[in-house]
Amino acid sequence: MSEINYASKYSQEIDERFKLVSVTEEAVNQNYEFEGVDKVFVYSADLAELNDYDLYAGFSRYGTPKELGNRIQEMQLTQDKSFTFTIDKRNNSDTMMTQHAGRSLQRHIDELIVPAVDKYRLNVMAENAYLYTNSASDPYLKYMTVSADLTEKKVPVKGRIVYMTPSFYLQLRFDEKFTGIADKSADIAHNGEVPMIDGAKIIVVPSEYLPLNTLFMVTHPIATVSPVKLAEYNINENPPGISGWLVEGRTYYDAFVLDNKKDAIVIMKTA
Repeated sequence: MSEINYASKYSQEIDERFKLVSVTEEAVNQNYEFEGVDKVFVYSADLAELNDYDLYAGFSRYGTPKELGNRIQEMQLTQDKSFTFTIDKRNNSDTMMTQHAGRSLQRHIDELIVPAVDKYRLNVMAENAYLYTNSASDPYLKYMTVSADLTEKKVPVKGRIVYMTPSFYLQLRFDEKFTGIADKSADIAHNGEVPMIDGAKIIVVPSEYLPLNTLFMVTHPIATVSPVKLAEYNINENPPGISGWLVEGRTYYDAFVLDNKKDAIVIMKTA
């Protein structure tokens, strides 16, 4: 299984842009094997009807038997992304070695690849999420309404992750119905953050990572399969025609929400 390298240490002489580590790795799974193929079919079995046992129905006491059916979900990888650039030895030398091939490559991984994979995964989740709109003014009540519905749908509490926009997270921090529960307000004051809400881990992401008008989205890693089949990054020194370095990167990945696990993803938007 290929993995993306998320190293984050760079030269202090470079004015680096802000970046985020991956925010979706713990919200997906790689339970299905894509080695050697670009497509996987997932079967899901139907259920028979639950009948009243009929003592007097002869050979049909259990009911009328029917052939058990199934459904097939196709998962085919579609995201094959790449980048390339060159660094001439003269440019590297004349910029106090700041045009370093290794650091430049890592910068592209951190600022191009990681955000692209995160945004794609969250978009796939959002497209398959059940949509809520709630006019309740209290942020905590908004979330608890969704949480209760997930529990009604038998979605496991342990492992839930909630992606919040900064504005909704700010509202939650000032909602006394949430901060006043048990020692939550003291924990916030001590740690400076709200790591959990009703058993779910909170991850605050930029608003652009979620669909427009989103307040938060709740998911569970059992719902989304996201294989990274290929993560290849090369630094070629002095290739034909170039006095310097040719850098190339390629990532082959995708994300799929399992048909029988869609109930685990819900999204709350403004009313």
